[in-house]
Amino acid sequence: MEIRPYRNTDDVPIVRLFQDTVHLSTTPDYTPVQQDAWAPVAIDPAQWCAPLANDDTLVAVVNDEIVGFANMTATGYLDRLYVHFAHQREGIATQLVGQLEDDARRAGVRTVTVAASLTAEPFFHHQGYHVLHRNTVLRHGVALRNATMAKVLGTQRCPDRKDR
Repeated sequence: MEIRPYRNTDDVPIVRLFQDTVHLSTTPDYTPVQQDAWAPVAIDPAQWCAPLANDDTLVAVVNDEIVGFANMTATGYLDRLYVHFAHQREGIATQLVGQLEDDARRAGVRTVTVAASLTAEPFFHHQGYHVLHRNTVLRHGVALRNATMAKVLGTQRCPDRKDR
């Protein structure tokens, strides 16, 4: 697996991965109506991916196929983290988040926050994040539950990190 910086040519496969992951991986926690509101069929890839160009965004690639991506703002907000449903539990999310945390630490960020879905919350707990509060957000008029979670960054690097 290769982890590399985001490119604007990644937009279409990233949106497809996002939609597939939401619809195939969150079924235990979200209804089909909630999934459709979260990841609708009609997404403009350039518009949806525009924030990725401004953030620290990493893409995981296996055999020339994007299998995951994540982005973090300069203030330490982990905005998006998605791993293809067929590649979950392979350590991809851990590597993406670990590298983003290392980048944030080097940039002087002390605390990382994330709005974690119910599905992703156990992953973030395992990574050392704790729940600050629970939320209900509206997407296209549909209520979705998530949790705002945070992690204080220490001075140590992530043990699973592979240098780029």
